[in-house]
Amino acid sequence: MSINKYIPNFVTLLNLFCGSIAVVFAVHNNFVAASAFVFLGIFFDFFDGLLARKLNVQSPLGVQLDSLADMVTSGLVPGIVMFKLISMSINAPEMLTQNEWNSNFSFSEFNIAPLALIGLFITLASAYRLAKFNIDEDQQTYFKGLPTPANALLVLSLPLIIEFQNSSLATSLLLNQWFLIGFTLLSCYFLNSNIKLIALKFKDFSFANNKFRYILIISTIVLLVLLHFMAIPLIILLYIILSLIKR
Repeated sequence: MSINKYIPNFVTLLNLFCGSIAVVFAVHNNFVAASAFVFLGIFFDFFDGLLARKLNVQSPLGVQLDSLADMVTSGLVPGIVMFKLISMSINAPEMLTQNEWNSNFSFSEFNIAPLALIGLFITLASAYRLAKFNIDEDQQTYFKGLPTPANALLVLSLPLIIEFQNSSLATSLLLNQWFLIGFTLLSCYFLNSNIKLIALKFKDFSFANNKFRYILIISTIVLLVLLHFMAIPLIILLYIILSLIKR
């Protein structure tokens, strides 16, 4: 029995393992560590499908396992992070110091704010999106709606901007409860919209057939170098705009 067929599933489980660790960190308000493990999980998520195709060991089990792993890494974690951010926007001071950011809401003393539960809508919308993806046979050359990993990166960029960009204006906006609620609802919409978005799958590497992909990749690199974590929302917006133009 060839061991090759187990390799992609093992990589998928690494994605799930990273997502599970990220959940633990997110629950305890360590958003930087949670983000790091989500990024690592998304890295594994990219390579499991690639390995399955290269080794010619694609299977229905792998498809289902991939979605279950994504549900944790790219569905549950961003939902928890948004829940925490909305909670902070309701109860925390408008500006947070480093110590306040990490310890203001200890798990043992945490009181759930009902409005903050709206943040978990991201988890519900992610589950619905993944379920639709599994039964949709059309999404081979494009995505219908924002992929869950892209949405997870978008949500996780918010605490990273607050943590590292040192902008009072950005912090004030990103810890505004109405901004966060609106952001959550918009996120849920894009996850399950019928907008056809570019898939970064290259059949060849010619510019003519992949110009929008190359524009997106080059713009992503430039924006990340110039704006760091603030670039992530702009990259997602550019991704949507380029997809609409391509259509």
